[in-house]
Amino acid sequence: MSTDPFELRKLYQPLRVVDVCDAMDGIGYFDSGLMDPDVRPLWLGMKFWGVALTIRCVPANRPMWKLETTEDIVNAHGIWFKEVGHVGTGGLIKPGHVVVTDPGGAGEVGFWGSANSLGTVAEGAVGIVTDGYCRDTYEVALQKTPICARKRGRTIIPGRIEVVETQTRIGCGGVQVAPGDMVGCDDDGVVVVPQRIAPEVAVHARAILLTDMRARRKHYERLGREPDQTVDYEAVEGYYAELE
Repeated sequence: MSTDPFELRKLYQPLRVVDVCDAMDGIGYFDSGLMDPDVRPLWLGMKFWGVALTIRCVPANRPMWKLETTEDIVNAHGIWFKEVGHVGTGGLIKPGHVVVTDPGGAGEVGFWGSANSLGTVAEGAVGIVTDGYCRDTYEVALQKTPICARKRGRTIIPGRIEVVETQTRIGCGGVQVAPGDMVGCDDDGVVVVPQRIAPEVAVHARAILLTDMRARRKHYERLGREPDQTVDYEAVEGYYAELE
């Protein structure tokens, strides 16, 4: 089995977060990857699995200064970044990344919003997770931009938060996240699988999922319910067969 996390994520695509949690329990990693339940998808039906790309932030220690013109107010981010500097993710994002953000305890600040998150997805990210705030949340849901956040916010970055570094170990939702870890989300929440155990977890989680699908299919038949994709174990088996 490949240990390349971008190849490994293919094995995770059909899995539910609960399958992975059960598999981690089974090998003794009880609760170690469970993010705080408050770090949740911003809209129902969101699901992704991807490779962690991390961002570490700290609260700003100087206020934003008064701006004199409408043009400057519109360009507040550019003015702030020019003055205090900015560590970005340009050139780092690969298709299949999940961008995980540690806001460093900063207060209400919409570090992620409808525009910059959409740009991140356009670069190849399959998900965004933050232990802080997201703003423009109606548009985020309308766009189906895959963001999990602790809270919904209203304010902008200048004077509130600064990025310190990228691609380092961080804490997010009470969990350690390192570059290359597997990060997954669905309606039940977010889980992080350390890279060193991700191949083994994938094997066990696959068996858990298929066992559950077969059992629920029998209940569907007993109840006379029309099968749906959640009990279509043949499709899942076919998916994995094509990877082998």
